[in-house]
Amino acid sequence: MTIPDRDWPIPRSAYVHVPFCRHRCGYCNFSVIAGREDLIDRFLDAIDRELAPLDRPVVDTLYLGGGTPTHLPNDRLARLLEILQRRFRFDDAVEWTSEANPEDVDTEKLRVLSEYGVNRISLGVQSFQTAKLKRFERNHSATQATRAVEQAAEVIGNVSIDLIFAAPGETLRDWQADLRTVLDLPVQHLSAYALTFEKGTPFWNARMHGQIKSVSETTEIKMYESTRHLTAESGMAQYEISNFALPGFHSRHNMAYWLGRGWFAAGPGAARFSEGRREVNHRSTTTYLNRMERGESPVAETETLTQRQSARERAAFGVRMIDGIDLTEIGRDTGVNLWSECAAEIEQAITVGWLERSEDRIRLTPSGLLFADAVAAELLP
Repeated sequence: MTIPDRDWPIPRSAYVHVPFCRHRCGYCNFSVIAGREDLIDRFLDAIDRELAPLDRPVVDTLYLGGGTPTHLPNDRLARLLEILQRRFRFDDAVEWTSEANPEDVDTEKLRVLSEYGVNRISLGVQSFQTAKLKRFERNHSATQATRAVEQAAEVIGNVSIDLIFAAPGETLRDWQADLRTVLDLPVQHLSAYALTFEKGTPFWNARMHGQIKSVSETTEIKMYESTRHLTAESGMAQYEISNFALPGFHSRHNMAYWLGRGWFAAGPGAARFSEGRREVNHRSTTTYLNRMERGESPVAETETLTQRQSARERAAFGVRMIDGIDLTEIGRDTGVNLWSECAAEIEQAITVGWLERSEDRIRLTPSGLLFADAVAAELLP
């Protein structure tokens, strides 16, 4: 049984995927394309065409991801932003985020973003350590990253940084140095992720052939605990497994994902969730462009969720938030009683000390934060 349309609010968030990059980093498994700037104009035409049927919905959050949106030349970036202004209507308090790489950021580019309404920037710094940046195949230096943060803070104001820890050969002291550097900069938000080895990436293949080695689980845990400790000392509150923010600066766009709200999406590899249906566009940029130019759907995968699937997915993603998730509220929205549906899984997680219950909410315990993926997997349908 699928969920009736009336049970699904119109999405208030949108994601646009910009696939262009200078090059593909060894750990990256996203839908990106390097060295094909000749496709940019075709891509912009395709985005405009894909969004046209939406009839200008109102959005509270808009996120430009990639790839690297700021890799676009300024005139093409302005055209993309103009397209989005035409295809969406913005809430007065809209959160409009653009991802950026430090080597692309300068005052002129930032002013283009700001003039069209972008009011939050997410910088893919990953590290301020020279050796680690080289290992990650990043093109920027620590100096460039610092300058990009300072320029973004001056022009945009709301700055988020992505960092990766548990890199091959990284020590706890190295990671703490990265954290202290960030926390001394004008940054309102930090996303800190442990390195994952995605199948098919150069990093995955190198590890399989013994050319690089993961850090120990003990070291990774110490790095994570250090992240929680140092961010708290600096006044950043942890609000999700990997996300920390000063008061009032959490990512509203990501909250829409974790709370199971719908969102629009466009671009190669983009995934949308609307009216109980999940759709994923073709990951290949050229295939996406060809389909759009032939007037065909860019969608490669489609799934219509049942009430049970929707409820359990909301619980699985929502439990990653530090405040946890209200299962009774999910039940009101979907008609599925998760206290009964997931009784065994919840009781087991509480017994081993990974979950705790407070009235209608479940939340991860401090030790449960280290096993969040396992808890989420048990809650999934």
